[in-house]
Amino acid sequence: MLTLHGAVRIRRAYYYCQRCHQGYVPYDEALGLSDGISPGLRPLVCLAGTLVPFADAADDVVQRFAGLRLSASTVLRCTETAGTRLYAQQRQGRMVRPTQPEPGWSARRLAGQPAAYIGLDAFSVPMQGPGATQAEHRMLYTALLYTPDKKHTRYLVDFELDALAEQVRSLAAACGVIEVEDLIAVTDGGNGLEEALQRHLATNLVTILDWYHAAQHVHDFGSALHPDDAAAARAWSEQAKSILYERGGRALVDYLSNLELPPRTRAEVREEWRKLIGYFTNNAHRTDYPTYRANGWDIGSGPTEAGCKIIGERLKGSGMRWVEAGALTVAALRALYISGPQHWDGFWEQPHTAAA
Repeated sequence: MLTLHGAVRIRRAYYYCQRCHQGYVPYDEALGLSDGISPGLRPLVCLAGTLVPFADAADDVVQRFAGLRLSASTVLRCTETAGTRLYAQQRQGRMVRPTQPEPGWSARRLAGQPAAYIGLDAFSVPMQGPGATQAEHRMLYTALLYTPDKKHTRYLVDFELDALAEQVRSLAAACGVIEVEDLIAVTDGGNGLEEALQRHLATNLVTILDWYHAAQHVHDFGSALHPDDAAAARAWSEQAKSILYERGGRALVDYLSNLELPPRTRAEVREEWRKLIGYFTNNAHRTDYPTYRANGWDIGSGPTEAGCKIIGERLKGSGMRWVEAGALTVAALRALYISGPQHWDGFWEQPHTAAA
């Protein structure tokens, strides 16, 4: 017998297999029940598991708002099952359709403005090894597609960079952005980010190196060049960043190449100088900040950094360690949730097994 919210009692047959020692209730499948959770309750249970640790979701959120007592393991299974279903359909290129239209994706843009921006970054997730041992962290890649006015944003996650870049293409198409020439990507200097987007979208995709990451490289070298004089380090950094901001990366490379280091400069500082020249030489094609600013384009990856932080909060709590599948399914749901309520609701409004 099943009691739903203390009001509806349903009698259904229960079968137990002596061979496999598993119980089976055929009518649960007809009702769409899983772990004794109805289709109407499942979104709440999964939302709780997406927002807070599973134990807190069971002991506080679900009990407080639904008056039901569930175990943390039940919340975990329910959340991971939904996340697995979501991730599988995204891998197939089937993006969730929002319950409400988002006209901002197709709205007329100002002259020179892109149809949308792409953000791509990664953050580390604490992993669990065999026998609950601690394993090395893994990088979870986070991608987002957002309109220039920041009113519409969609998020995706994956441990595989190329798989994520491929999903970005499907997401852009689902949002009505067909021409890759109408997209601009803003990323940091992480290895492989730009190349993955170009492989799966277009080799001529416009990419911009996040200004704050570029400026941090300049600042770090200024501190190395003047380790004992904060004022001199700051003055040098401001001058170099001004060249980068006003004249672009190629001008900064010329400036750095002609820089005369003091005769007694340590070997490690000279090596950092060489690396800094190489960094901006390799990124010269995406550090033309004067042109980007003249066009009114974004040069910072603030939305991407914020997305990584919000998704990462659920995965990087005190003492948390994850297996890859668990982290990915919860992160996929978290990314869907912060994409907006119309997307979260759209996922749950997709067809389910109909009751008999």
